[in-house]
Amino acid sequence: MEPVLVESPRLVTLKEVRANPKVRKLIDGANEVMRAMGYTEHGHRHVGVVTSITRYIMENLGSPARETDLAQIAAYLHDIGNVINRVDHPISGANIAFTILNEMGMDPAEIAPILGAIGNHEELLGTPVSNMSAAIIIADKSDVHYSRVQNPIIETFDIHDRVNYAVQKSRVEMNSEKHSIELTLEIDTKQATVMEYFEIFLSRMVMCRRSADILGYKFALNINGTYLE
Repeated sequence: MEPVLVESPRLVTLKEVRANPKVRKLIDGANEVMRAMGYTEHGHRHVGVVTSITRYIMENLGSPARETDLAQIAAYLHDIGNVINRVDHPISGANIAFTILNEMGMDPAEIAPILGAIGNHEELLGTPVSNMSAAIIIADKSDVHYSRVQNPIIETFDIHDRVNYAVQKSRVEMNSEKHSIELTLEIDTKQATVMEYFEIFLSRMVMCRRSADILGYKFALNINGTYLE
């Protein structure tokens, strides 16, 4: 009887995941579903921003290089479940991510933390379960910007459109001396008020604070020069 050859797991990279045709088409499809449902942009721009911020946080934490790589892969795939529906998209997204990464030959031991991070990134039912999970949550909830608005008719904007449209600049900064993670926003208050921002983002900011706690940092907001902890 001939021996059964078992392929060794591969070190799948972010570059490979980004270039994967299935990933690209599914992210395109996810954003089309979001557009049809009236949501802001959840496509390649958004996942690219979240991936970059996640890398910034992980590197500033001094995380091992491979852990940072896995965090970026999770960040890039975090919203892929929107291709099915917004409801329960972290769970469906984790299932889709498993199929893709398994097909690419990734070690299940590396897939596991990615699935946990994807499955827990939403504020309604999720919770930060690891450093990479916490980094992705902060990165995801910090992406508020006028470029995310997909509705071309200003007169029909809902509150999410108006708040995103009002944010001219958004930046995440880590301060190792203060041990703080600060989200700085410049909001055009002619388009939306700061109170409207909190009306839709309060639960997300609470999740960011919980995530910063996991990382040993405090989360702070700087809105138009007003510092809030």
